[in-house]
Amino acid sequence: MFGIDSSELLVIVIIAVIVIGPKDLPRALYKVGQIVGKAQGMARHFRTGIDAMVREVELEELEKKWAAQNKRIMDEHPPEPMPAAEVLPAPAEEAPAFVAQSAPVDDKPAFVAESAPTPAPDGPPYLAEAPAQPRKDDAAA
Repeated sequence: MFGIDSSELLVIVIIAVIVIGPKDLPRALYKVGQIVGKAQGMARHFRTGIDAMVREVELEELEKKWAAQNKRIMDEHPPEPMPAAEVLPAPAEEAPAFVAQSAPVDDKPAFVAESAPTPAPDGPPYLAEAPAQPRKDDAAA
């Protein structure tokens, strides 16, 4: 850690206890930890930016190298023109091979929806029947 030996670290701790005092030492170490953390974050951000710039420069160099190789290969082996026999003929103005026709029309439709069955005349089957005898509350009213 920064090339500090254990005896040097012990001297720094003793001086910190004497100067800062044992009561405020934890708060001071907390602040030092925050500062070190921020410094590490800034260093990491800086290093990431430098790495990105290096990658961009390397990519540009590779693109130039590939362009030069592509040009050299194209100069050595120029593309040959296509022979006239391999060129596709222009499409003829003929009727299409398949024309869809409509289905024959019947007088009777293929599907007719039926209505739901009607309930029985005495009412729906899920209703409870009225009680045969009146309740005590009804007799008092």
